[in-house]
Amino acid sequence: MALIITDECINCDVCEPECPNEAIYLGVEIYQIDPHKCTECVGHFDEPQCVQVCPVACIPIDPQFVEDRETLWQKYRRLQLELTKPVVL
Repeated sequence: MALIITDECINCDVCEPECPNEAIYLGVEIYQIDPHKCTECVGHFDEPQCVQVCPVACIPIDPQFVEDRETLWQKYRRLQLELTKPVVL
């Protein structure tokens, strides 16, 4: 499952730097989460860090991106491979 930031977001800026996958970014009005990068912190932490630091509890599971724990692990591994892949110019 990926997480989603709802319109209750107050743009407090605390979630973005906590994301180990750099999945959180500032959208047009509020912060957003890229579901293709969000692993709910699987592979990094026991709990989603953005949820832990959010002062208004506006980061639920995104019902459009329901994934089991194994799928989140596979996404984590793919993201890690992308990070270590050499850049060819």
